[in-house]
Amino acid sequence: MEYYFAPMEGITGYIHRNVHHSLFPGISKYFTAFIAPGQKGKFSAREKNDILPAHNHDMYTVPQLLTNNAQDFITTAAKLGEMGYREINLNLGCPSRTVVTKYRGSGFLAKPVALDRFFEEVFAACREGGESSLQGMGISVKTRLGVEEPEEFFRLLDIYNKYPLKELIIHPRTQQDFYSGPVHMDLFAYGAENSRCPVCYNGDIRTGEDMRALASIFPDLDRVMIGRGLLVNPALHQMLQGAEMPDKTVLRKFHDQIYAWYKEEMPGAKPVLFKMKELWAYMGQLFEGAEKPLKKIRKAEKLAAYEEAVAWLFESCEVKDGEYHAL
Repeated sequence: MEYYFAPMEGITGYIHRNVHHSLFPGISKYFTAFIAPGQKGKFSAREKNDILPAHNHDMYTVPQLLTNNAQDFITTAAKLGEMGYREINLNLGCPSRTVVTKYRGSGFLAKPVALDRFFEEVFAACREGGESSLQGMGISVKTRLGVEEPEEFFRLLDIYNKYPLKELIIHPRTQQDFYSGPVHMDLFAYGAENSRCPVCYNGDIRTGEDMRALASIFPDLDRVMIGRGLLVNPALHQMLQGAEMPDKTVLRKFHDQIYAWYKEEMPGAKPVLFKMKELWAYMGQLFEGAEKPLKKIRKAEKLAAYEEAVAWLFESCEVKDGEYHAL
């Protein structure tokens, strides 16, 4: 089984990726938070920092683009190709209303004719030479089933199958389901059986029981993308393959390395605390009886208060364990 780390805006940047990769190896692909490309293929300072090859050394990182404009995609993908990237992922999965109302992310799924034309133009650039050539570039897609009805996926898969996609990552919900609606395993099964390219599953893998249930339905599945589950438990992918839960020493090291790097890179306490509180919104779920120190972490306005609350949590709270094992 190959495990992919799904992007989470504001959390899984290059600092988080590097520390995670060094302490919890075994992720086959890390995906960047989406880049919204402009007409000239220029990156914001944040985007450039995140995709610099020096910041993604020794791990397979896939930049993810969010657009419905083929030329913007081509221009930006070509720039990424010049940086050494050989795979680009198109985000057709983001359900955010601010994205969807612009017919980007999963909102683009409402325009199947335009989506088909988009792919036609992009894959022409993959075949042809010139300054905007994407020759040799793998194009993968992360998709939902549709916008309103899961049955929209039948037509969407027909479109995907017209083009030589490197991979199709399927989150088997609609845009309107967001992250809590029903998971349509029957339509994921249809995609796995009928896709012309390899298929990856994405959605609600947080524990060993989740993985056992998925494997019992799809015994031949060989790749899974995990997002929130890995933010709660950074060792989840290792435990799903039989490893033990890391002790608090390793989890503390994970926290401390991310924290130190943020302090080095960011101007002042406020942005550092904001970043760390985002991380604890997930990782805090890994600890038993952590409500009081987590409240202290959330309320901390100075680094000293934050550090005191973190020390309290690691000293007084035990790690949840058994539910994460796959075997």
